[in-house]
Amino acid sequence: MRKMSQAVVVAVAAGVAMSVLGGCSFGTGGDEKKKVAAKKLGDKGTQCALPVHFTLATSWKAEAITQATVDRMGPLGHQGPLTPACELDAKPTGHIGFLTVWSGTKGAAAPGGTSRALMKKFVAAEHFANNVKFREVKAGGLPATEVGYTVTDWSAGEVRPERALAVMTGHGGVVIHLGGLDANEHKAMLPAFELAKKTLGLTS
Repeated sequence: MRKMSQAVVVAVAAGVAMSVLGGCSFGTGGDEKKKVAAKKLGDKGTQCALPVHFTLATSWKAEAITQATVDRMGPLGHQGPLTPACELDAKPTGHIGFLTVWSGTKGAAAPGGTSRALMKKFVAAEHFANNVKFREVKAGGLPATEVGYTVTDWSAGEVRPERALAVMTGHGGVVIHLGGLDANEHKAMLPAFELAKKTLGLTS
């Protein structure tokens, strides 16, 4: 089961209805065409200083994840060679899920590596990942690897879609990951993922 923030776990325990998705595709969802006002994230002085910057849809709440927090998370503070650097919460928009920015500088995340190698390590560290589909894309003007897959949560008897985007920077690898409570929540949040992808750039 993917590492989810406490708000998601609580919502599941409360019995929020879930949808089951049997496959995986790179469709962007019907809500993508809606106009979304936005703000910049990633540069110094924003909520999260990152190796990349991108536009975050309005009302999403960004919170930096400190090294102290990562240390307290134990095994949950790592996925492959990456650790979480920033969590973007969709709850203020009325949805349950997160965009999480992961970063690292070692192994497959080391500067000079490839986004595909990094993404393979990231997905390999995901438990019960199925229907994995990789493709090479442009994120802003940057070469990137995107992946779509599903995760089976056997305890809840559901299959959830996941989406992630990997890029390499001079400061190491970065993965932007979108989860969601269920298939419907994931689909509703895809416009924020696509917006981040479209506006992605390197910070100075």
